[in-house]
Amino acid sequence: MTSTSPALVVTPGEPAGIGPDIALLAHASAAREAVPAFAIAGCAQLMEERAGQCGLATQVVRIGSLDEAQGAFAHGLPVLDMPLDAAVTPGKPSAATATQVTGWIEAAVRLALSGQAAGVVTGPIQKETLYQAGFSFQGHTDYLAHLAQTAGHEAEPVMMLSADDFRTVPLTVHVPLAKVPGLVTGTAIIAQGRVIAGDLKRYFGIERPRIAVAGLNPHAGEGGSIGSEDRDVIGPAIATLAGEGINAFGPLPADTMFHEEARATYDCALCMYHDQALIPVKTLGFHIGVNTTLGLPFIRTSPDHGTALGLAGSGTANPSSFIAALRQAAAMARARV
Repeated sequence: MTSTSPALVVTPGEPAGIGPDIALLAHASAAREAVPAFAIAGCAQLMEERAGQCGLATQVVRIGSLDEAQGAFAHGLPVLDMPLDAAVTPGKPSAATATQVTGWIEAAVRLALSGQAAGVVTGPIQKETLYQAGFSFQGHTDYLAHLAQTAGHEAEPVMMLSADDFRTVPLTVHVPLAKVPGLVTGTAIIAQGRVIAGDLKRYFGIERPRIAVAGLNPHAGEGGSIGSEDRDVIGPAIATLAGEGINAFGPLPADTMFHEEARATYDCALCMYHDQALIPVKTLGFHIGVNTTLGLPFIRTSPDHGTALGLAGSGTANPSSFIAALRQAAAMARARV
């Protein structure tokens, strides 16, 4: 990003987790790793305390607005200070911080929607702690969509996982496997296919994205002999997408979709359930996985890992996934059309 470009805004996520750590570690390696400029929407005191706990000499620079972030980034970690009301012990999450955690996310979304931020990169949250405080959303993805919709924007959130240029989307996410067949519908496949095609063009510069659609059953159902969903639901949905000019094809047997030669034939794989999409990404790029939410009116990425409470404050957390999320958000901002 150039010096005149808006900075990214980062939310630390769970204060007792590694979100603050990886942000500090990313800043510490900014010059070496070509990390794009970012500012924290969070608690400056938390970041200062965590820097000391991690043995980092990083200076925290309190800024009054995001347009100060680019200039401040070379001298320290810019923070839009939104203090916590409770003390934080690394590794010990508390519902007492939940209101501030969601407040940081809300502030970041406002900055992105107003154009003051190039995009939002979210640190991992501890959902159980938020639930204890009355949080009613499944997680980041639907909460971000809610915030966008409340602000008067359309949002059709789609989770995309990636490792470098390998991308997958799970049609269904955090649901029991037994419920997946009932949730594999033509409506869902068509809606997600449209979002994938639109946002890969808008943010990734792919003029006509190739979308490989996985089958649900082994061998993509073998013409209905191993389940009828591939023939009766997935196939017709793909035909609808193709009829709209979207380069979608399949259903393909999932067991032959992810080797090197197969991956070269598509830009994104639309998979039918969580593990079908996440296993190949984490196998190919465990430490560089990025979670991107397509279908929002702003850019949002996140490291593809959790809060790792046992590592918080130790200085040993691996920031590679977070750095990859920063780089991807910055690249999406540059490519945005």
